[in-house]
Amino acid sequence: MDRAGRTGEGRRQRVLPAVLGAVAVIAVAVAVVVALRGRDGRGESTGPGTYRGPLAPASRTPDGATVMSRTGVTRPVLEIFEDFQCPVCRAVEHIVGPTVKRLAAEGRVRVVYWPFQLFRGPGGEPLASNSRRAANAALCAPADRWPAYHDTLFAHQPEEGVVGFEAAQLVAWGRQAGITGAGFAACVGEMRKAAQVDAMTRYATRTRKVDAAPAVFLDGRPLDLESQLLDAAAFERAVVAAGRG
Repeated sequence: MDRAGRTGEGRRQRVLPAVLGAVAVIAVAVAVVVALRGRDGRGESTGPGTYRGPLAPASRTPDGATVMSRTGVTRPVLEIFEDFQCPVCRAVEHIVGPTVKRLAAEGRVRVVYWPFQLFRGPGGEPLASNSRRAANAALCAPADRWPAYHDTLFAHQPEEGVVGFEAAQLVAWGRQAGITGAGFAACVGEMRKAAQVDAMTRYATRTRKVDAAPAVFLDGRPLDLESQLLDAAAFERAVVAAGRG
C-alpha cells in the first residue's frame, strides 16, 4: 500500500477504538450513520440527543477538564475523551449523552469531559484545524455553559473534508448557548487556549494512551463502543453497576 493509502486508512481507524480492524471500523461507522439518518425524516444525520431535564453543576479543573457532578459525588467516575470533529464521538453523544446528563443530575455518576485534538498533523487537513479550533472554543466557554455549548458543537460538526468550526461560527454558537461575555470572542479568535489544548492532548495520548475517540472510561476501565456506548440501556446498566460496587 502506498503512503497515501496508509494515511487515509489510518485516519479512518483513529475515529474508532484501535482494537477494531479496518473492516469492523467501516461497518460500525456506516451502521451508526444509517441509524441516525433513519431517525430524521429528511435523511440527514441529527445532532446530539435532546435532554431537557435538570443538570448537575459543571466546574472547570485547572488542567481544563470539565466536571459535571452533584456536590459530594466522588464515584463512579466517567471520563469522556472526545474530539468535536470526530463523527463517532457525535454518534455516541447522540445515543448516550442524555443518559450521561440524567445520571449526573441524579447524583449517580461523576462525569469528567476531556476535549482533545485527535486529528493532528499537516496530512490531516482540514480535520486537524477544525478539531483544534473546536477544542479551543470549548475550553473558552464558561463551565456553567459547557453542556449547552458542548452539544451545540456536535450539532454543527462539519463533514470530513470540509472546513468548519470557523471563529465567527464558534462565537455565534456561543451566543446561542448563552455565552455573553466579551472575553469569549477574543479567546476563540486569538486561540488563547491552544496551549491547554496541546497539554490535554498530550495527557490523553501519552499518559492515558488514548489513540482513538471516543475513549470512555468508567472508574478507569474502558467501555466498549459497540456493546455499551452505542446502547443507552447497556451503558446505564454499566454505570449503575459501578455505583453499587
